[in-house]
Amino acid sequence: MALRGAVVTACNVGGRHRNPSLLSIPHYFKLKFHYPPSHALHRFTAFPIYQPGGLKYPIRAISEATVDPLTPKKEDEEQSPQNWTIKMLYDGDCPLCMREVNMLRERNKDYGTIKFVDISSDEYSPEENQGLDYKTVMGRIHAILSDGTVVTDVEAFRRLYEQIGLGWVYAITKYEPIATITDAVYGVWAKYRLQITGRPPLEDILELRKNKDVVCNDRNSCKK
Repeated sequence: MALRGAVVTACNVGGRHRNPSLLSIPHYFKLKFHYPPSHALHRFTAFPIYQPGGLKYPIRAISEATVDPLTPKKEDEEQSPQNWTIKMLYDGDCPLCMREVNMLRERNKDYGTIKFVDISSDEYSPEENQGLDYKTVMGRIHAILSDGTVVTDVEAFRRLYEQIGLGWVYAITKYEPIATITDAVYGVWAKYRLQITGRPPLEDILELRKNKDVVCNDRNSCKK
């Protein structure tokens, strides 16, 4: 009873009667939230809170908020610096090759010196890559230096690794007879990599790409 009397007294301060049940509403419900203009419009929904005595007071609360989704960037756009030192031509359809490409991409984030070009892409252009066509690049690894020099085989890997601070991995391959041995081993891998990764022979892949080009040219759109 003493507590109830104190509440009633507090509600009559200033000569105006205030409903004591309002005091049960926490003060923080009165705070207003301000969002930057860039945020999407928030939708609010009113719901009642019931108090002893049957009174209710609408409290507005956020029911959901919509944030503008980030526009995804193309992977090659993110990994293609303007001032690149070396360009790596890789087969994006080769699962084992992509493991190494992804590792190089991750390391390249700290260096920004490698430009990655997927030769399996419909947008691949030999004219923009020293005239290297799909069939030629599928035969073995190719890389292009910023001055236009084309390097292949283990030397290409050595140049790529040097650009991301891992030059020591292939450093020994600069010297004979290691250089000859590693090139020979890589040559065997390059020759049989399609079979090793469970893909059809290169001739079949070229035929499929040729037929795909015919469909694209006839219908002015490429059906994948």
